[in-house]
Amino acid sequence: MEDAIGRGQRDLLVAMATGTGKTRTTVALIHRLLKSQRFRRVLFLVDRSALGKQAHDAFGEIRLENLQTFAQNYDVMGLEDVAPAKETKVQVATVQGMVQRILSPADGAAPIPIDAYDCIIIDESHRGYTLDREMSEGEQELRGFESYVSSYRRVLDHFDAVKVGLTATPAAHTREIFGPPVFVYSYPEAVADGWLVDHEPPIRIVTQLAKYGIRFERGAEIQTLLRDGEVQLSLLPDEMEFDVAAFNRTVITDGFNRAVAAELAQHLDPTGPAKTIVFCVDDDHAERLVPILKAALEEAWGPLEDDVVKKITSAVDRPLDQIRRFKNEANPKIAITVDLLSTGIDVPAVSNIVFLRRIRSRILYEQMLGRATRLCDAIGKQVFRIYDAVGLYDALSQVSDMKPLVKDVTRTTKELLAELLDPRSLEAQGHDLGRTHADEVHRELVERLRRVVRRLGKTDKKRTEEIASSLESLEAVLGAPFDRLPERLHEAGSTGTITLFTQMPELAVLIERISAPPSGHGGKTAVIAPHGDAVIAIERGYGEGNTRPEDYLAAFQRFIEQNRNQITALTVVCTRPRELTRAQLRELKLKLDAAGYSEAKLRTAFRDWKNQDIAATIVGFIRQRALGSPLVPYAERVDRAMAKILAAGGFKPGQKKWLEQIAKQLKKEIVVDEEAFSGGAFENFGGWNGINKQFDGRLQQILNDLGDEVWNDEKAVTA
Repeated sequence: MEDAIGRGQRDLLVAMATGTGKTRTTVALIHRLLKSQRFRRVLFLVDRSALGKQAHDAFGEIRLENLQTFAQNYDVMGLEDVAPAKETKVQVATVQGMVQRILSPADGAAPIPIDAYDCIIIDESHRGYTLDREMSEGEQELRGFESYVSSYRRVLDHFDAVKVGLTATPAAHTREIFGPPVFVYSYPEAVADGWLVDHEPPIRIVTQLAKYGIRFERGAEIQTLLRDGEVQLSLLPDEMEFDVAAFNRTVITDGFNRAVAAELAQHLDPTGPAKTIVFCVDDDHAERLVPILKAALEEAWGPLEDDVVKKITSAVDRPLDQIRRFKNEANPKIAITVDLLSTGIDVPAVSNIVFLRRIRSRILYEQMLGRATRLCDAIGKQVFRIYDAVGLYDALSQVSDMKPLVKDVTRTTKELLAELLDPRSLEAQGHDLGRTHADEVHRELVERLRRVVRRLGKTDKKRTEEIASSLESLEAVLGAPFDRLPERLHEAGSTGTITLFTQMPELAVLIERISAPPSGHGGKTAVIAPHGDAVIAIERGYGEGNTRPEDYLAAFQRFIEQNRNQITALTVVCTRPRELTRAQLRELKLKLDAAGYSEAKLRTAFRDWKNQDIAATIVGFIRQRALGSPLVPYAERVDRAMAKILAAGGFKPGQKKWLEQIAKQLKKEIVVDEEAFSGGAFENFGGWNGINKQFDGRLQQILNDLGDEVWNDEKAVTA
């Protein structure tokens, strides 16, 4: 990153897998750039307050030189601060807040100048803005991905600054803004290097309804949950079918929810230290699932504390506090959410991800999985698990390209009108840019009103009574029916619309009343399915259509046979395993992962096949398939080898102590070479040279003998 800035590059993209330290890296970068006086002030831009608070906390927690935190050396301003003070070195802000400050500053506040910041760091720059609540009808798709990018670009283009985008999952629009990444560190690389944990093949929970869908016959009496919370009975004029993608979205399927919850209760331990995130369709679905899952867990585990399962969405009271509790306290163990925990939230104890919603974005999918990739030695976390009840894994496995996260973002009609009529929105960036902005807001306002008109055409009686007087008053002011207003504003353009509302200010008030959602209920309209459901299969998603472990292992064996002479590391593993280098092992792990054969998947397949969990390494799995070598826990191999080395005799007490330390290192890293002696206890005694001296210059020979013994299979049998 520094090299790119030094070359004069103004737009940078950095792609680092979730959990590999983007924030820590960025804090260190900012510290070095400020200390060298390359920059005088930096804006750290996020797209929601939860991430902003987390970033602000990081500046106060990450220790740099002399064990002092960044905030102890430099002034850092948070989300609540409108504009940087003279001494401010770093300001954390949201995209939305910065758009407001640039285009519509508060009364008496001066617009933020273009040279306020020398550098802008954009966290999670892959995202289209995600609002963590479900959109009410009529709000959908108005301020979506394109509108977000427009606002996003408006902030970036306003400032004369170096821009650095941070992401775990680069999307097409991210590359268009920042160019190709100057640095990439992928999830498979991080797993191969031991910085992140891998996941087992997804556990696919298949229910009767999910597999065959829900069908209502023509003439059937159905129940529909209306937006005001009432249930309406009606006869179905035509047949109706729903597949799993519609479950809990357009058809309420508590039978499905109960069946899946009962199965999850057999896998999730609510008394253990591991945490779980369940991704639901919307807030209404999350609300219904909480008591269902609680009941299933208590049926399986007995009485539980009330806060073991909690809904954590933006609809709850003080969501940031709820996130903090989920991260730092024993309970809740299971968080039921929609999108609130999908990006940027760091809870290392999360070991289970549950999908009860279909999504179409691989980027969002990988971000959701990223909530569970972090190491957590405190709970002995080695892998994480995925529970998929909606066929999401299979659905996305066919998607070859990363697609940008497209998420609806909206503002109310009142906010759109206020922005359109605010003259500062036309002046903040100059007349031309402001006029373009006014045209954009005008188009959104017209589309919003068209949706309102369509909604009023099919509204219920109660809603009609609520708005009758306002509608009558508005039509009197207009001198025409309300349903003509959208076309009238469209024909008038942004300038004519501003003139109309300026001359008749009461229009804005009346339109806001009519556009407001129904009182008493913020939910959705959905068909209620009374159908019962049951789990009919539990499958593993090994990929390539493999659901049986023996088929997956057979495919792995074919891969080894076909590539043994093409991949050098495979040849070494099969013939001279002690000569395997650190670089070869890393390359081998990455190639196997790309082919779908990670260590976690192989271990799961062997466990499911033999009903025995063997903690072997990737080297052990390869040799078992290629040579019929016995599958033995790697730690046992090391202990057996060390016992033989020690049995040879001739070691002093101090040397035996170092051999014990070498055995620990070998269990951790597989390959113990000179680099392995550069840290920890070895470093304190002079690293490789110091330990070699302890063994009278025989350290390399001892390691060679140890490596031979580790992979010495006296009685090779097929596991």
